[in-house]
Amino acid sequence: MRLSTFCDRLDAELRTSDYAALDASANGLQVGPREREVERVAFATDGVRETIELAADWGADALVSHHGVSWGGIERVTERAHDRIAPLVRNDVALYVSHLPLDGHQELGNAAGVADVLELDAREPFGAVGPEHAGTRGRLPAATTSDALRDALASDLATGGQPVQVLDHGPDELRDVAIVTGDGSDYVDEAARKDVDVLVTGEAKQKTYHEAREAGLTVVLAGHYATETFGVRNLRSWIETEWDEDVETTFFDVPTGL
Repeated sequence: MRLSTFCDRLDAELRTSDYAALDASANGLQVGPREREVERVAFATDGVRETIELAADWGADALVSHHGVSWGGIERVTERAHDRIAPLVRNDVALYVSHLPLDGHQELGNAAGVADVLELDAREPFGAVGPEHAGTRGRLPAATTSDALRDALASDLATGGQPVQVLDHGPDELRDVAIVTGDGSDYVDEAARKDVDVLVTGEAKQKTYHEAREAGLTVVLAGHYATETFGVRNLRSWIETEWDEDVETTFFDVPTGL
């Protein structure tokens, strides 16, 4: 199929244009000519030299990633930027990126994937980014403890052997859960306003400890990478199961432990 068709379908499903003014990432096709054929597509969380070279070695026509190479424009293609982009051009591998649109997608997104692990019910968007959202919230089937929630995430997420951390400042029994993957620590106040018991995210800032304590909110830190593999994996499954075109796919798992 044409790369232009491939990108247009992803853009439509992910509502890429709705996030254009909200996201530092240049979402959509970042590298490559739209008018070319695509038969093999690799997926990875990070569009970095390692995953780009893995995609090239596999013979990919395109790489789909959550984190790309363009954040607010590229002024010069030198040094590290050159070393990332060069193998894409040299091996004729296109790069398609979806950052906030893939975070906020309520069925295929990163937060939706974590919500699936926790089997959340009564889901709705969470994590306001202007008029859009970067996460989701929902209700656990039964009340649980912070230890049990930590263990459930640790057993299902690719944490790279790193522990799931808990800032245990909320109620003893947790039921209402908000999720913003990656660095979602700025959503403590929104979680508190909406009477959420626990915010699940990837990583936190120093100030998050005191903000969560003052808000009476438990925060679970499950790893930036570990919470952001779901979106690209779900996109891959969606293409394989819902598209009529014969597109061969693979996923490269390159955990950072962070």
